[in-house]
Amino acid sequence: MIVAATQFAPVAGDIAANVRATAGLIRAAGAEGARLVVFCELSLTGYEPSLIRDDPELVLTEDDPRLEPVREACREASAAAVVNGPVRTAGGRPGITTLVIGPDGSLLTRYDKQHLYGVEAEVFAPGPADGRFTLDGVRFATATCYDNRFPELAERAAADDCTVYLASSVLAADNDSFETVYPARARDFGLYVVLGNVLGPNEDGVGAGLAGAWGPDGQRLADAGGEKPGYVLVDVPDGR
Repeated sequence: MIVAATQFAPVAGDIAANVRATAGLIRAAGAEGARLVVFCELSLTGYEPSLIRDDPELVLTEDDPRLEPVREACREASAAAVVNGPVRTAGGRPGITTLVIGPDGSLLTRYDKQHLYGVEAEVFAPGPADGRFTLDGVRFATATCYDNRFPELAERAAADDCTVYLASSVLAADNDSFETVYPARARDFGLYVVLGNVLGPNEDGVGAGLAGAWGPDGQRLADAGGEKPGYVLVDVPDGR
């Protein structure tokens, strides 16, 4: 199975623009055979916790009509997409939420970030459970940025027969995760780790790009570099 790890610079607070960029990347990666396309943390709004706190219109729902262009792109490309944004929870506050939209446009799963970092705890609600879904016989685990500092998430993923661990993140170039976290999660638990990261300025700093993947031996399999928006492709074993 071909998985695409993406990077782009979301426009702060502009859901429509970010949805257009997301849909375009899904179509482009799908045309090259990608069956799954992975995006960065808060890709739908930009990583802007303070802006999200102050503007309720930036909070989405699972079936939000503003995401219909993403669903349509998934249907056209016959590809699933792992997108992330502020999505309403039952408790009132939004989660930092991964929505996995299937190749038919349906929602395969929802995952809310469990480990909130810094100002996130003032704006968002932590998630209650791990994220899982299966596509073409491959079992996937989801995690979001600071989650990846907690090895027990990857440990549980491996114990739950996951092959691929998806990390939607917002990382600057000086973040040590590229060298010490993602390779370790892959190597220590025998997982493929696929990183969707951000480019450009955001509330946390400047995104480094470098989206890509690591194999179960901890070695880099793909690297999108640090300058241009786009994606890289990685082939992971399917379940067929």
